[in-house]
Amino acid sequence: MIPATASVRLAKQTSNLFRVRVRNDAPGLDTSGLTGVISVDPDARTADVAGMCTYQDLVVATLPYGLSPLVVPQLKTITLGGAVTGLGIESASFRNGMPHESVLEMDILSGTGEVLTASPEHYRDLYRAFPNSYGTLGYAVRLRIALETVQPFVALRHLRYHSLTDLVDAMNSIVETRSLDGVRVDYLDGVVFSADECYLCVGLQTTVPGPVSDYTGQDVYYRSIQHGSGTKHDRLTIHDYLWRWDTDWFWCSRAFGAQNPRLRRWWPRRYRRSSFYWKLLQYDRRFHIADRIQKWHGRPPRERVVQDVEVPIERCGKFVDWFLSSVPIEPIWLCPLRVRDRWPLYPMRPGHTYVNVGFWSSVPAGATAGETNRLIERKVRELDGFKSLYSDAYYTQDEFNDLYGCDEYGTVKKTYDPDSRFLDLYAKAVQGR
Repeated sequence: MIPATASVRLAKQTSNLFRVRVRNDAPGLDTSGLTGVISVDPDARTADVAGMCTYQDLVVATLPYGLSPLVVPQLKTITLGGAVTGLGIESASFRNGMPHESVLEMDILSGTGEVLTASPEHYRDLYRAFPNSYGTLGYAVRLRIALETVQPFVALRHLRYHSLTDLVDAMNSIVETRSLDGVRVDYLDGVVFSADECYLCVGLQTTVPGPVSDYTGQDVYYRSIQHGSGTKHDRLTIHDYLWRWDTDWFWCSRAFGAQNPRLRRWWPRRYRRSSFYWKLLQYDRRFHIADRIQKWHGRPPRERVVQDVEVPIERCGKFVDWFLSSVPIEPIWLCPLRVRDRWPLYPMRPGHTYVNVGFWSSVPAGATAGETNRLIERKVRELDGFKSLYSDAYYTQDEFNDLYGCDEYGTVKKTYDPDSRFLDLYAKAVQGR
């Protein structure tokens, strides 16, 4: 029983949030019965899924039908409910938007204890405000989503660019035409190692059989992208393409030594996955291992800079140039996206191309708490961009209200959580409650 004075939370074993939260000893809602795929309708190309079902389990259920969610976030343990209430992105986002845009309807446990079926036709205000609300308007217990047909293989072209301007121009052209050199493009993302070493990774679904690469063993996917000039070709199964980033948590597994060839040889394959690295990170947070090592060696403490931001494509080059000269983190992930409609709590312009810039590491700590993160927030806002709220945020209340549609949020909050059984979005995303 959750006391009336306590905020309602989920009792769950995994999380993909990087915010430090105040400890709460109140019991959470049991989600153990909300982890499966309810049904797949291959004719309608839809799936009914419990809110805590992971994308890994959903893909296992849909691929035998030659179907996939329209957007599959990169990490296996991301849940459907989490991706919708907290946003998600992947290399299909330039044509399919974000995961919440494929939701046809969802059953939401509201603050009054009612389960409401929200859709574009029913409880429309809740349906539209739910994305980016991070569980402060309710929890999705069932979602019906659209699926798309996929082929068994993905043919990849990794294109090397020696300037960010050339890369952004090429990315923009591909997004506009959905093609490259007259060939259809199904997937598009990129990696920046430096201002003169950057890549676009262009994927085409295909039925053509042939040899495929395996990046769950000794080879590291992001390292395979690198080459001197021109185009490098590769092939993956559709399954391995969807999870190509999970084995090494993009490139973050190097922090644990998992990319050291001598250590990797003995690293059990079942532990080469983001969920295991996440457990190691939680262990580090609990015992402050990295901070102790820094202190032992006489080095200053470090500030965690784990963020995804969206900037309009015409300002992407300016942001990345600034970032490379101001923040000592590399590589950087790029992923273009377009949303089809306006969503109140993350109000990007519909039909306009944005680029997600992802960077996940740490830097020497400054004199002020969150100094580098604050610097990034100011730059992103200056360029008319947005920042995802899964990690540390330092906005003032007024800045936050201006950026994240809090006027509309407040109205929906009062309607569906009149007694404030769930936390407020600012309290959760910025104050870490």
